[in-house]
Amino acid sequence: MRAFSVPLPTVLAGFVAVLVGYASSAAIIWQAADAAGATASQIAGWLTMLGIGMGFSTLALTLWYRAPILTAWSTPGAALLATSLPGSSINEAVGVFIFSSALILICGATGLFARLMRLIPHTLSAAMLAGILLRFGLDAFVSLQGHFLLCGAMFAGWLLAKARAPRYAVVVALITGWVVCLVTGEFKTESITMSVVMPAFTAPHFSLSSLLGIGLPFFLVTMASQNAPGVATLKASGYSVPVSPLMVVTAAIALLLAPFGVFSVCIAAITAAICQGTEAHPDPAKRWLAAAAAGVFYLLAGIFGGSISTLLTALPLAFIHTLAGLALLSTIAGSLHQALNHERERDAAIVTFLVTASGLTLAGIGSAFWGLVAGGICYGVFLTARRA
Repeated sequence: MRAFSVPLPTVLAGFVAVLVGYASSAAIIWQAADAAGATASQIAGWLTMLGIGMGFSTLALTLWYRAPILTAWSTPGAALLATSLPGSSINEAVGVFIFSSALILICGATGLFARLMRLIPHTLSAAMLAGILLRFGLDAFVSLQGHFLLCGAMFAGWLLAKARAPRYAVVVALITGWVVCLVTGEFKTESITMSVVMPAFTAPHFSLSSLLGIGLPFFLVTMASQNAPGVATLKASGYSVPVSPLMVVTAAIALLLAPFGVFSVCIAAITAAICQGTEAHPDPAKRWLAAAAAGVFYLLAGIFGGSISTLLTALPLAFIHTLAGLALLSTIAGSLHQALNHERERDAAIVTFLVTASGLTLAGIGSAFWGLVAGGICYGVFLTARRA
């Protein structure tokens, strides 16, 4: 019997997904927790439980559906919390977490969210995904301005490997960047400390003002800016997974772990795309292995939640930006191809792409949601005009 094995690029895709997820928004989590008055020890405990919650949910959903389903915290939601929680107690913050997760659970159990997602045309989903990922592709090359040697070497390594051994292109880029960081002294190993912090239980406190003023906007932002793009990413990548169970499982885990600082567990979009592209595996039916690897790395990140911040500060931000951008190039290209391949839907798709890529925020809701709204309006108007 042939031994079961997972290719290195597949494992690496899972690692990069987790690395990008933590590197891009762990600092925002710290700000949100600090705004609620959490101590350094409590914040480390929050990161521990977030990693465990995301790891368990990613593994459970991925293994059950055999599809690359990644979960993540809500980065837009964390940003909202960071600006809304000052003046609130940490107990009120936990009450907000519970309230929001309960609302998401209700949406999933009633099937309301699934019905809404079925109304979104495939071209608009792909356009929104391309718009979400565009910034990461641009950042990979913008980083050349301040870190030409590091980013240029990573791009050169990726390019050569892409021409000769495409599956290992991101591996080569990562190794090249790590070597350059070591040689130039940009990888500050002396600042890395390994520590395990046990999460502490925080009793929730529910106040009408915090639930309506923070909890309800947090729920809307999480659904519109995280879960909707996450489900659309799955759809755009060709994976038909029942939506309602995804909402129920992630919301239930977040609800259970909320007293330990898990403010949200959502369907990932940006990091999931890394595990849903050709770099993760040439066979779409086996890309779930990359998501499973990500689940394991999530659990490891959770166990060492107290060490995450020191590890992130040991690597230059340009390294993370370049690695993420290179890992997502094929996904961006594929999404644009799907979005613009249908002539009748092309104008609506390009509106979705541009509004999403613009990064605008209206009423506290991010551009991914408004991109779908704008594109959907165009789609409906053009469809009505053709039928007239």
